Amino acid sequence: MDMATGNDSRAKVLVLDANVQHAAELSHRLKFLDYDPVIAQSPGAAGASGEIAAVIVDDHGDADVLEAASRIREQHPGLPFLCLSDDASFDKGPNWALDLPLKRSQLKHLLGRAERYQGAERRHRITGTSHPIRAVRRLIEQVADFDTNVLVTGQSGTGKELVARTVHDLSARADKPFVPINCGAIPADLLESELFGHEKGAFTGAISARTGRFELAEGGTLFLDEIGDMSVDMQVKLLRVLQERTFERVGSGKLQRCNVRIIAATHKDLPQAVRDGEFREDLFYRLNVFPIEMPPLYQRVSDLPQLLEELLIAHRGEQHGELRVSATAADVLANYSWPGNIRELSNLVERLAIIKPEGIIEVEDLPAKYRDAQPVPNAESNMVSEAMQLTNANLKESLQSVECGLIQQAMQASNGVVAKAARLLNMRRTTLVERIAKYELGPANTI
Repeated sequence: MDMATGNDSRAKVLVLDANVQHAAELSHRLKFLDYDPVIAQSPGAAGASGEIAAVIVDDHGDADVLEAASRIREQHPGLPFLCLSDDASFDKGPNWALDLPLKRSQLKHLLGRAERYQGAERRHRITGTSHPIRAVRRLIEQVADFDTNVLVTGQSGTGKELVARTVHDLSARADKPFVPINCGAIPADLLESELFGHEKGAFTGAISARTGRFELAEGGTLFLDEIGDMSVDMQVKLLRVLQERTFERVGSGKLQRCNVRIIAATHKDLPQAVRDGEFREDLFYRLNVFPIEMPPLYQRVSDLPQLLEELLIAHRGEQHGELRVSATAADVLANYSWPGNIRELSNLVERLAIIKPEGIIEVEDLPAKYRDAQPVPNAESNMVSEAMQLTNANLKESLQSVECGLIQQAMQASNGVVAKAARLLNMRRTTLVERIAKYELGPANTI
């Protein structure tokens, strides 16, 4: 393996480029931006990614580079990829395009975002690889760099604040405050003071001046949780602040300018609330510039094993004994509807960790309502059911026919380049070569 690394403490960037000259030029640019380049041209580079901040990929159609990149993505799905090639697309992780000719400002910007992304992954991990959760991650990555207002919707307990914190941590405001406030937990007559602050003597009980959340969040992000519970009178005052970017403390006539990004969240159906006259339409459109919907847990049951593992680790605390959920118990939990979503799952895991500090959690260890739950229809199971109804033919023959057709389409779309076709099919190149031979699809390029 050809690899050149630096020994200083600067953030490392792995360069996967089949063209030695291009790799050297990119390495020079990285050093100029105060990064430590790690140049590699072989699949073994995957082992060097443990302390890497980002991976820059320029494959030039090279199968070894694509294989190395695929291996890194499999082992480190949260590692950001900066892609120079138009056809470089890697699933299950952050992928950002680098324009050609390469611009210093864009390279610096994306590398900074990559470092923030990994920090956000460590602090506020959005767990799972299901299609709904991957869609949420893509939306977060798209909007993070902008000061656009974001409205996060979804059922209670789905992790809406986690989305807001991740957007903040990926943004250029990451080094400024993230200030949350639950608009539904504060009485309407006190919410104005909580948001904008008040002067001493502004009302009975105001024995001293108070700094509001807008001032505390200056330069950063203000998270307005349960915005749907805000009174109509307070909605009017909030709308004015969002429009004019100025506010007054209660009891003060002095205008203060604010530089705050707004992220709001609600479990309510705001369009229906607008129709019912409970929420102002103009405020809804002001907040709903970039909507992100957090899926309920029953729609992402494929994430359940990973969620269980992380929650068990979190709730074990100082315990040294290993605790895990058996496959049978996990299947039973996957049948449950999870009306309380992640919050309910976390409460269950905490309870189980107390009752059974170590060992294997079996079905009999689960509370009755989880054991007796009936299977809940979801997108994944519906797709399987529909597919089973489409044909009465032999299952094995049908699957082989579908697989053969998909391989032929991918090979045609990639002009016979196996490495590119493997990326389209989300499989290893060596596996695709075996399938091509199995179905006698003829010779193919391996470039």
